[in-house]
Amino acid sequence: MMRELGLDLADALSLEPLTVGVILAMTAVTVLTKVGGIWLVRHVELSDRLEAGLSVLPGAIVIAVLGPDLANGGPAEWGAAGLVLLVMWRTENILLALIAGVVGVVTFRSVL
Repeated sequence: MMRELGLDLADALSLEPLTVGVILAMTAVTVLTKVGGIWLVRHVELSDRLEAGLSVLPGAIVIAVLGPDLANGGPAEWGAAGLVLLVMWRTENILLALIAGVVGVVTFRSVL
């Protein structure tokens, strides 16, 4: 198929130097951010209030990312969200709830 389009495998798998540089720069910034955050938390005394805020931050990020999709979603997305809440409430297992949500939205989209 690639030959039909006039491409060979070497062209399809090649990367521009600028692209590689940008990927490496983003990697460096990500690593520095994580290492810097760990260093900062170890060298600063955290109040109980700050610790509580940091403990709920991952959930807040998930809601910020998925919230707009859920708000704009239809019955399949709302059904899957309800399934996630039910599984999380009954099992308190976030991985199981995540799997149930993915399977749920795929199933609901195929049915609805």
